[in-house]
Amino acid sequence: MDQHAHRHDARAARSHGTVDVEHGATADTRSRAPQRATRPAGRAGMAERAKHIPATVALPIVTALAFGLFTIFRTHTDGTKGGPAMLYGLAAFVVSGALGLVVAHFQSSMITETRALVYGALFGCSMGWVYSLGGESILKSSAFGFTMGAVMFVAALYIFRTHRVREPHGIHRPHKAHRPHPGDRSHGLPVATH
Repeated sequence: MDQHAHRHDARAARSHGTVDVEHGATADTRSRAPQRATRPAGRAGMAERAKHIPATVALPIVTALAFGLFTIFRTHTDGTKGGPAMLYGLAAFVVSGALGLVVAHFQSSMITETRALVYGALFGCSMGWVYSLGGESILKSSAFGFTMGAVMFVAALYIFRTHRVREPHGIHRPHKAHRPHPGDRSHGLPVATH
């Protein structure tokens, strides 16, 4: 028998370590696992689970899927058919998806300019690589990737600066001009040191 339950005139149940509450003993509610509601099966269950996927996971995966399909299209139009084109698309999906998840996970700890730079670098490198799959020279692919990365940097910086109310490290909006206190007579003039 449970010594704690015996000491307080309660009878300990012999199964599963629970305490019989008929004599005033209280069961330890912390030891019980919370009861989960059963989830519906099939499409209704999938729709229910999809509501709980955060945007920091869903958006990089969807974007990586679109990028993988674009890679398949780009390699297929260059003349690579069938399996190799699918492997390029799968590699693009996995790598860009993993990097996108890392960026999305750590973006809340970055300042605005760094976050825009990371998005621009990821987009520029990805687009430069896909452009090179079409048989273009390395210099031309690099210039294309750099241009696309710069465009993404500017677009991301614009979005982060204008569409966010609170940034991770404070609000990045123009500040009001500092006004001296009413009792302050210096008005910001230099003080004589002699």
